[in-house]
Amino acid sequence: MLVLLDNGHGGIIKGKYQTPGKRSPKWSDGSQLFEGEFNRAIVNGIIQELTHLKIPYVNIAPEYTDVPLAERVQRANAHANEPCFYLSIHSNAGGGSGVEIYTSKGTTESDAIATLFGAAFKAVFPEQLLRTDFSDGDLDKESNFYVLRKTRMPAILTENFFMDNEAECKSLLLTPEGRQRIIAYHVQGIVSTLEYYKQKHT
Repeated sequence: MLVLLDNGHGGIIKGKYQTPGKRSPKWSDGSQLFEGEFNRAIVNGIIQELTHLKIPYVNIAPEYTDVPLAERVQRANAHANEPCFYLSIHSNAGGGSGVEIYTSKGTTESDAIATLFGAAFKAVFPEQLLRTDFSDGDLDKESNFYVLRKTRMPAILTENFFMDNEAECKSLLLTPEGRQRIIAYHVQGIVSTLEYYKQKHT
């Protein structure tokens, strides 16, 4: 099963961040998170682990420019006729703490994947908050995000802690140790998803 990895937003080219907004405040120590850089760091770490595990993947947006959403979806949908799922990586903002896992609205195959990623998150981060919505019987949050609504395969989007939460930003999003744990829970979620589909189709 092919893993389609999407690092949301643009990166940094010659010192210039490619996406307006999508960054933390500049903290008193001068540190600041640029979400597109964080997203790419996590995807690159996942790629390293998947390569080691011999799990096939496609990096949907390897450029450092901010690839439009429609182009990201078009690239993903080019693989819709083969077994695959889509994973979009982000960091949250707007005041809050913890991690969220999103799917499109309604009951879909994506819900099962989100549940597996939720279990992987709690295994790696037992001390951290998983922000859930069990109103429809499962833990994922549902949204009309373009990349979830328009992709033609199971798709989830992870919001990994809050970049405007100083404690989470400094201790998790900006540190090598925090990033490695975020990478680890995504890889564990991917492995669990592949095992789920293998059992389902044997």
